Amino acid sequence: MKGKVYLVGAGPGDPGLITVKGLELIKRADVIVYDFLAEKSLLSHAKEDAEKIYVGKKGGCHTMSQEEINELLVKKAKEEKLVVRLKGGDPFVFGRGGEEALKLSQEGIEFEVVPGVTSGVAVPAYAGIPVTHRKVAVSVAFVTGHEDPTKEKSQINWEGLARGVDTLVFLMGMGNLELIAEKLMEGGRDPETPTAVITWGTRPIQRTVTSTLRDIAQVVKKEGLAPPGIVVVGKVVSLRERINWYEKKPLFGKRVVVTRPLEGPGELRRLLEEEGAVVIDFPTISLRELEVEGLEDILKKDWDYVVFTSRFGVEIFFKKLLREGFDARFFGGKRVVAVGEKTGMELEKRFIKPDLIPEKFTGEDIVRLFEELGVKGKRILIPRAKKGRKELREGLEALGNYVLDLPTYDTVLPEVDEEALEKVRSGQFDAITFTSSQAVRNFKKLMGEFDLRGKVIVSIGPTTTETIKSVLGVEPSSEAYPYTMEGVLKALKEAFLGGRA
Repeated sequence: MKGKVYLVGAGPGDPGLITVKGLELIKRADVIVYDFLAEKSLLSHAKEDAEKIYVGKKGGCHTMSQEEINELLVKKAKEEKLVVRLKGGDPFVFGRGGEEALKLSQEGIEFEVVPGVTSGVAVPAYAGIPVTHRKVAVSVAFVTGHEDPTKEKSQINWEGLARGVDTLVFLMGMGNLELIAEKLMEGGRDPETPTAVITWGTRPIQRTVTSTLRDIAQVVKKEGLAPPGIVVVGKVVSLRERINWYEKKPLFGKRVVVTRPLEGPGELRRLLEEEGAVVIDFPTISLRELEVEGLEDILKKDWDYVVFTSRFGVEIFFKKLLREGFDARFFGGKRVVAVGEKTGMELEKRFIKPDLIPEKFTGEDIVRLFEELGVKGKRILIPRAKKGRKELREGLEALGNYVLDLPTYDTVLPEVDEEALEKVRSGQFDAITFTSSQAVRNFKKLMGEFDLRGKVIVSIGPTTTETIKSVLGVEPSSEAYPYTMEGVLKALKEAFLGGRA
């Protein structure tokens, strides 16, 4: 195997803006060398054993010099590894990717460049500012707002920019905002030219202020904006009033704590981010597969029904089936029940279509459904969590059925994410969601006595609501219906928007 380096643009911040090729390379990489502006959630797609090396700089503080980064890329490639150099925006737009490529070329290291969505276009777009518009601006220039400090003389043609280009986009320009405005006005730009400064663009914490070229530095100082940010100068800025779309999302800027399982698919996070929320992942549950004594004999028994109460139960049960030499044919002649739509979808991924899904997604509703159908005298297998609620088993047994509750996994406390823990402890959030009773109980274990008054609290359903009341001593602000992640999102929007979701 021969080592190779990919210079990958991570995009401007929104993890959904990385290219398909860039994401595939992250998944394959042996080593990922990443910057401050590369969205950290992208690293969750990496292989479990991938080496992740942070080389970013913030506010002028360098973790590594550029020369050291260049040498690191060479070293890792010579170890015959697939290296991804993950850079915010595009590697070749003020990203120093050209310098890294030259060093790799000089050392005879094979490399490829994977362009990224540049912040110079994407960030204004997320602020409702097109950098060109047929009737307003037919030219655009991207300019560094922070030139190489070792140069004796500026290479920026201020007069040419001021007079000859419709839209000017300055990247990394916030620290020199006053100087930029001054030079442009000296070069002949109208002091009344609409100007915008956008910080943390394409992220839910994005902030945008607009003013005139003459006053923008003063307004930014008054508003307390801080880097990273970009500056847009030109008549296109005035279009923001009509086409600002991102900052008008229903949950834009709302900080929502998600107490999902550590191994969960992050569906709620995705739904919340699509609505503009800032998601604080605070895992309260980790899943641990359990050994099942005599499993082969259990599987060989003649079961009439198999009932699944979660997507995790489906996933783990199928792993066990395969290890024991079984496959989907195990379900032949059996009726399969899923507690809800998502559990059903997990089964369908494995080509098993559920025979029954209750209208409301709870164990009690499975019992009611069996009672309505007159199911009695049947053999029922329930592969699920060790801490599964007894009401389902007892309810089915009361109907005259033989039920085997088969614990295939346990829910335990995960390792604590100290950064997320501090955000929650310090009250740096607006809302919190609970999607299971176990998540509520584990939140209590992690946080101890913690006052949630004044925060929006959303429960996924009646059972979780009762646990919130009894364990945390508070009344949820809203309860989801249906009892799904989409229902949780709807309940959150209703809580914030007063029923206008």
